[in-house]
Amino acid sequence: MKSKATKEEDSLLGVSIIVTTFNSGSTIDECLRSILEMDYPKQLLEVIVIDGGSTDATTERVKAYPVKLVYSQLNPPAAYNLVLKNVENEVIGLIDSDAKVEKGWLRKLVKHLNDPKVAGASGTVETWNKDNLVPRVIGYELNYRYRRLPSTVERVATMNLLLKKKVTIAIGGFDEALPTQYDTDIGARLAQAGYRIAFDSEAICYHFHRSTLRTFFKQQYKYGQNTWKLYFKHPRLAKGDKITNWWMNIQPILYGVAAIFLVTSVVTNFNFIPWSIFLALVIVTTLHYTVSAARISYIYHDPSAMYLIVIYFTRAVAWTLGGATSLIHTALTGGGNEKS
Repeated sequence: MKSKATKEEDSLLGVSIIVTTFNSGSTIDECLRSILEMDYPKQLLEVIVIDGGSTDATTERVKAYPVKLVYSQLNPPAAYNLVLKNVENEVIGLIDSDAKVEKGWLRKLVKHLNDPKVAGASGTVETWNKDNLVPRVIGYELNYRYRRLPSTVERVATMNLLLKKKVTIAIGGFDEALPTQYDTDIGARLAQAGYRIAFDSEAICYHFHRSTLRTFFKQQYKYGQNTWKLYFKHPRLAKGDKITNWWMNIQPILYGVAAIFLVTSVVTNFNFIPWSIFLALVIVTTLHYTVSAARISYIYHDPSAMYLIVIYFTRAVAWTLGGATSLIHTALTGGGNEKS
């Protein structure tokens, strides 16, 4: 008779892990090592790295590992679609090149896919580079949002996600018109098709968050460029969820309104009404930021989390400017696609 361990091995699914990279030389080694060292049968694991034209040592580092290297300068969703139909296994795993997973990550997640109504599975996110202030407090806020998630969710980030290949292909794959937010989009389409994504807080992924305000701003600016497109496609998502709540979604609108009233007050020599509205929006937003940062500072027992006030402000400005410039560009070009 087969032992319990052997039976478990026989029931495991084949998984093709896909990693997209671009100038990821500082993180790709640990990323790939974590994948290849997972507690999972090697014969059931395929690893594919898609490089988007790196100019650093990324591709040379990748060649040192027993993985398949694909060259493509397509955006991430298009790159995923490029290899999706040709992967060897019935499950695809998406792990960002600036992320690494713990040894049991795949075993913990793949078991959830035995449920026919579950099309994907994801784990929680911890901070890889928590010794530095900016990534540490970014990580506190992201982890705080993830810790509230139920056992099944509609969407999670692709830094840490398994998907059933056939189901993903059946709903049309990834939306190549969304260089960012494609993870939220595919979750929404899976939900429309009657599927859910399992969330397992015991499966841990470590993410290398942006290390400076400048790089964080650039990242969030790109998100802002595509968020409005996502909400035009799926209006109900604008009301928010436990990962991105209504308050986060409404901030670009509040910032836009505040900017209008600030300009109006300046033009009208600081007329009382527009100036008062501007100040009211500033006070309400600042109070909300302060309360939120204080709550997270208390939960994680770290006063440095109060720096989240700066992070919140940076993110909201980036989303506002990204969305505004993208909308203007779309209006001027008649709705043509833009690169992000």
